[in-house]
Amino acid sequence: MRNVRTTLEQLRVLARDAVRDARRPTALPLRPSRRAWQFDVLVALVLGIATVHYGIDNTGVVVVREIAPGMEIVIPRPSGPGGMALMVALAAAASGALALRRRYPLAVLCIVTAAVMATPQSVLRLTFYAFVIAVYSAAVYSPYRVATLAALPASVVLVGTSGNSVAPVVPNEYVVLLILVPMAVAALGLRTWKLRSDEGRTRLSALQREQAEALRRAVEHERGRIARELHDVVTHNVSVMVIQAGAARKIMTSAPEQAREALLAVEAGGRAAMTELRHVMGLLTMADEDEEEPTGGAGAGDLAPQPGLGQLDTLVGRVRNTGLPVDLTVTGPSREVPPGIELAVYRVVQEALTNTMKHASGASAAVTVTYGQEGLRVEVTDTGGRPGAGAATGNGRGLIGLRERLAVYDATLNTGRRLTGGYRVEALIPLEAP
Repeated sequence: MRNVRTTLEQLRVLARDAVRDARRPTALPLRPSRRAWQFDVLVALVLGIATVHYGIDNTGVVVVREIAPGMEIVIPRPSGPGGMALMVALAAAASGALALRRRYPLAVLCIVTAAVMATPQSVLRLTFYAFVIAVYSAAVYSPYRVATLAALPASVVLVGTSGNSVAPVVPNEYVVLLILVPMAVAALGLRTWKLRSDEGRTRLSALQREQAEALRRAVEHERGRIARELHDVVTHNVSVMVIQAGAARKIMTSAPEQAREALLAVEAGGRAAMTELRHVMGLLTMADEDEEEPTGGAGAGDLAPQPGLGQLDTLVGRVRNTGLPVDLTVTGPSREVPPGIELAVYRVVQEALTNTMKHASGASAAVTVTYGQEGLRVEVTDTGGRPGAGAATGNGRGLIGLRERLAVYDATLNTGRRLTGGYRVEALIPLEAP
């Protein structure tokens, strides 16, 4: 008895789940395109005109059919205004519903099935062709898979048993047509599927080539960015170290204490260079360090922040230690600046002062940072001097790199000689309104 109760309970649960799944769509309802709507309306209109014409022509017609040698049967069809109205209404209902066959396939199937069941057996062709299209549409477009699997067999059984041998739904001369048409449609469908598959493979290949090209451009862009960072870091600090080392060599015998200070400046410049190089290289290996040291160690979290406006005093002080007089002036109310722009400003000042040390030995320089309403203005000027020992080693990549760096922020870089002598580097960087 207990097993029977358990079995009944399981059947009840299965039935409840089946009812629930029947109401739950297995996919999103289809939203036909405008072209699909137009095609469905055209199909409904053509089929409706054909079936209405068939109904009107067969109103009141008496068909005499031979069922055996010497035996004939009379098949009456609806007649009079009432019969004509009935056949026109059934044809219009069955055909007109097909205009919604993609959006509401199951509802259309129910409407057409009801029209077929209401159609007299002698004129079942009036709604049969609409029923074929409705069955196909329900099988292809319905998102309710369980409900579709239940509705299709029921509709086919109901319609299939509505005809008889005396008044068949499809005349014998149309049987071959009903066989050849599905074969042609299947062949056309296979051909279309093959063409779409080929087009899909072509688009996939094109997309892969585009992705490979985008990756190559990204790699080149990243290489350029890293090259700019390394150039800015190495050129400045090595230039400072070379100048200090040369000064120490010249005064080592006559002024050992000053030579010692110059060597200390060389050491400080080397440490600064190593710190910035470690930061740049750390950005490249950050992911690997995070994977190898998930719980501790000297990983990415130990990296110092990128230099910015707050480090300009240190930069200017390091340049002063080489013997180049530099004044730093900041005007305007200070405001928050994005880290990327801060780094760009720092690199502009660094590159300009490095060029001054290399190309204007004996000059003095001035750095001016102006906070404005619409942006930030950075100007580095020098009074001019004679080329230093490292002037011949320049390749012009420094200023090009600065322009590329500033272009990211829609900033401009103006460089050139001053009328009063010397050189000027000016960067205008737009900022969002505070």
